[in-house]
Amino acid sequence: MSTDKLIIFDTTMRDGEQSPGASMTKDEKLRIARQLERMRVDVIEAGFPASSNGDFEAVSAIAKVIKDSTVAGLCRANDKDIQRGIDALKAAKSWRIHTFIATSALHMEKKLRMTPDQVFEQARLSVRYAKNACPDVEFSPEDGSRSDPDFLCRVIEAVIREGATTINIPDTVGYAVPEQFGELIRSLRERIPNSDKAVWSVHCHNDLGMAVANSLAAVRIGGARQIECTVNGLGERAGNTSLEEVVMALRTRKDFFKLQTRIDTTQIVPASRLVSQITGFVVQPNKAVVGANAFAHASGIHQDGVIKARETYEIMTAEDVGWSANKIVLGKLSGRTAFKQRMKELGVELESDDAYNKAFQRFKDLADKKAEIFDEDLLALVAQEAGASGEEEWGLVSMEQGSSTTDKPHASIVLLNKKAKVNAKANGDGPVDATFKAIESIAKSGAELLLFSVNAVTQGTESQGEVTVRLSRGGRIVNGVGADTDIIVASAKAYISALNKLASKMERVNPQHQL
Repeated sequence: MSTDKLIIFDTTMRDGEQSPGASMTKDEKLRIARQLERMRVDVIEAGFPASSNGDFEAVSAIAKVIKDSTVAGLCRANDKDIQRGIDALKAAKSWRIHTFIATSALHMEKKLRMTPDQVFEQARLSVRYAKNACPDVEFSPEDGSRSDPDFLCRVIEAVIREGATTINIPDTVGYAVPEQFGELIRSLRERIPNSDKAVWSVHCHNDLGMAVANSLAAVRIGGARQIECTVNGLGERAGNTSLEEVVMALRTRKDFFKLQTRIDTTQIVPASRLVSQITGFVVQPNKAVVGANAFAHASGIHQDGVIKARETYEIMTAEDVGWSANKIVLGKLSGRTAFKQRMKELGVELESDDAYNKAFQRFKDLADKKAEIFDEDLLALVAQEAGASGEEEWGLVSMEQGSSTTDKPHASIVLLNKKAKVNAKANGDGPVDATFKAIESIAKSGAELLLFSVNAVTQGTESQGEVTVRLSRGGRIVNGVGADTDIIVASAKAYISALNKLASKMERVNPQHQL
């Protein structure tokens, strides 16, 4: 590998999906994978094949359609997991097995209940098993930043000898600080005799807000040449290293880092929007690169400077990251062919002509409500239906609601449950509360409402409102997303979407349960 190239390894669909409520369907993962390929991501970690049949199918589907990126699957360091990964990925044009086992004293003793010698052997044999089927094998010593350096050296030297082509050092709990983490990577590379036989990688978490800084320090100080990251920094707890921040830092400060990626930066914002709409995790306005305010100037002094010369207050342009990609391309007179083509350009490929026809009808209905149809509108339009299995427990038939300053807000709703219509009425503290109570009086889910969030999809009062509802029941947390020009209808759709996810029988194995 050229020393001036940096590999971007995206784990949005694996580690990002481990965010509470961020689970994705197979079709939703396919949409994200296509966008990542369009963005020219080097490696796409599609999932954890052994975690569930659903994840296996998603990884397998992605492996079959992605041609311009390497597709990876995460596997615990045991033969069963690795074989499951091999079976899911083997149809890919380019594929990678990513196997891991914890190496910190804390994790080995408390979680694995294994001795260091047992972990050493497990790591070595797992890489050997993977290498027999796949030429591209990545190994990660989980909790690497808190592991004993001598033990790390012993394990890593052995797995490289067994054929590991990438060594990834995770800061699993976001404990590291930049200078220390950079020196750790440098020290490991210098101490391990066969370190030059593998590409060195880092995987950082943002618990202390330093994931990007730690990753860049590992590159600059330590000589790492792969960064594992996620779109919007999605991930467990405080999240992962943000892809967009890393990529734009390297591009903007290429004078300092002297590295380049193959990323098409104009696809960053479209990727951010897509992931946000699918997961229901709204991007905060002040988020670097992809936040709504990232290129907004409120100060008079700043505005004056930008008008005179953009570079006075902009170190990169909005166009560089894809903000200019938002176009009004369709209206109420547009036909099915134009609609279908635009959907494909946005990375949305529905499974059948019937699905396209239904989506097209929803588009026509929306076009009757608002004059200008933006790309974001189209994505929001199909966000729920594109990932639907067709076997939803609940469906919205119709609803009415009313509120005033004198009367108690009320809602009446008709739901479809197993082809039977059920109706209910309820009062509440507001129209949304009344709507949710009416739905619950039918569904009787017993779920706890953790989050209710409203976001305007585009500008103006006729914009679609995008609502995210997070429900919790029996330890499961799910996000439901709904969009409509009527915010109360959008709220009902979001709540019903969350109920359908709670009703699904999909069970996932926790990757932290090692063996």
